[in-house]
Amino acid sequence: MSGTAQDLARRLWVLLALGAVSTLALFGAYRGVHADAVPLASASTPGVVAVVTAQNALQEAQESAVQSGVAGVPGTSDASIKLAVANQSLGVAASERVTGLDGQQTLATVDGLLTVYSGWIEKANREPAGSPLQDAYFHTAATVLDGNSQAHPTNDSLLGRLAELQRRQEQVVDQQAEFGWPLWIGWAAVVLICGSFCLALVETQRFTRRRFRHRWNRPLAAATVLLVAGVLVLALFTWWTHDGLTDSAALLNGAVDGRLPNPATVKGHMSGAGPRAAVANWILAGGVVLMVLIAAGLVPRISEYRLRSSR
Repeated sequence: MSGTAQDLARRLWVLLALGAVSTLALFGAYRGVHADAVPLASASTPGVVAVVTAQNALQEAQESAVQSGVAGVPGTSDASIKLAVANQSLGVAASERVTGLDGQQTLATVDGLLTVYSGWIEKANREPAGSPLQDAYFHTAATVLDGNSQAHPTNDSLLGRLAELQRRQEQVVDQQAEFGWPLWIGWAAVVLICGSFCLALVETQRFTRRRFRHRWNRPLAAATVLLVAGVLVLALFTWWTHDGLTDSAALLNGAVDGRLPNPATVKGHMSGAGPRAAVANWILAGGVVLMVLIAAGLVPRISEYRLRSSR
């Protein structure tokens, strides 16, 4: 084999190796950001909203029951309506499984406490307005609800357990939105590896131009354009998704102050996250196309020099 053929063969294997490494690095870094985008939008958001809704409904139910101080018709009184909203919201929170098995266990306990609390409210509503027995029932209900401390519910109370669940949900949301040091390292590696790959493609293009007197090696030029365009597009998609994750996390974690986050607003922040996450499946296909283009640009030239040497 001639010296030029050996140089071409060496460049071929270097480019193929860089192509494989670049593809894997880009695939891992891209998925690292987008893997949590869909769960945050589809599960974490409704789960957080459900818990906040239940907390607000329970507080309003207690206030309504105490302030009215009269017997309400079961299922139609304002307190009963609020309790029904809380119960429905807890069902939604349980279905989303934001915090896993630990959260499911907490919600099962909360569901039991809600049944007990609702029972005391119903008993209070059946007593004459302002009677000592009604006051006692309301006091017992408040103990179950928040330990008779609305500002700082006790840990074993209904609202205290929901507050702890909310804090764990906040941790999950933070983890989903976090761009931590592994991702920084991953994207730094992408820049380094893909930059080296691009330089190697340009150098090989110049080498073939000198040897074959052609202005362009079209397959190598196409591979270079595909690489640069692909990295830029994927970086832009990653920026959009990360920005949406950050904004959504700030909105959802603001619920700690009792504000009900608007799911539509979160949905707006995360619009397009699903399709962008699905692009990860095309990165590997793009890597294969890159390597096919590299082979198409160099293998015929190597074969040409081998043929010359055999003569």
